[in-house]
Amino acid sequence: MLREVYRIEKTGSIDNLHRKNEPLRPPEGDEVTIEVKAIGLNFADVFSIYGLYSATPKGSFIPGLEFAGKIVKIGEKVKNFEVGDSVFGVTRFGAYTTHLNISEKTVFALPKDWSMQDGAAFAVQALTAYYALVPLGQVKEGDHVLIHSAAGGVGIMAGHIAKKKKAITIGLVGDSVKFSILKEVGYDYFLIRSPNFKQEMHKILSDYPLKIVLECLGGRYFQDSYDLLAPMGRLITYGSANFTPSHSFRNWFSIAYSYLRRPKIDPLSMISDNKSVMGFNLIWLWNEIDELRKHFSDLMMLSLPKQTIGHEFPFDSIHDALRTFQSGQTIGKIVIKVP
Repeated sequence: MLREVYRIEKTGSIDNLHRKNEPLRPPEGDEVTIEVKAIGLNFADVFSIYGLYSATPKGSFIPGLEFAGKIVKIGEKVKNFEVGDSVFGVTRFGAYTTHLNISEKTVFALPKDWSMQDGAAFAVQALTAYYALVPLGQVKEGDHVLIHSAAGGVGIMAGHIAKKKKAITIGLVGDSVKFSILKEVGYDYFLIRSPNFKQEMHKILSDYPLKIVLECLGGRYFQDSYDLLAPMGRLITYGSANFTPSHSFRNWFSIAYSYLRRPKIDPLSMISDNKSVMGFNLIWLWNEIDELRKHFSDLMMLSLPKQTIGHEFPFDSIHDALRTFQSGQTIGKIVIKVP
């Protein structure tokens, strides 16, 4: 079988991502061959293309962590799927393609009322939000939860999950135009990133303790959020948007400046303040497939709404989609439609 892929030979720029035709071998063992219909974009895609992501493969690779499509071939050991099934799933890179081979353990049946775009938009960001709030954050009824980048894909899913757990949600965004989506999600409070962030948070919290922060920005908002945490509070960090490249090339001066100014927490102060900081990278769950499947099963039991899709691009326009993602002006998920 011949497939089309977007492959990067050398990291450092979106311009290094090139479209190619490549052969794809038949599926082996428990693998299925999927004709990809939609691809979901994530921050990890941008960081890996620029060579700024610790899990980036060495040498040439195909970016992309999630997809939806139809099964067109199955290996001899496949038990749970048949040719023609509609599925969505996750892969440790390799989703920027028209066809891929993958273990049946990392794909899931597409719900009947979901489109292919809905499937491609869901898994990575919903799992990120779930893993942060539930296994790590131990969110419970009545907790006040601050969620950074609340109008982004993870922020939207985190808002839905926190409300399912009957927590009090506070959404932080960069622009008031994003308040409308926070209202739709059901956020209890929302505010804009500004120099008055801490004062506004004190007004919202009143005398209630801030129990959980989902942090993905880095910089001053990391430190301010940590300072706002109550004793026994948990700050869970899963990204650092401050490092997102804003140019078409890798700007080492800007990266070094952000790195040197990154937030630093003294372990002794954590002990005396009785606060926790937890960091995680969801992609490492790909090494623990059984655990990933368990978390995904628990996530699906919550019956969350579909992910909000803010932008759709054709397969021909992946470069434009990635640059839109870099802008920081998006709401919800960016999805690529594959013809």
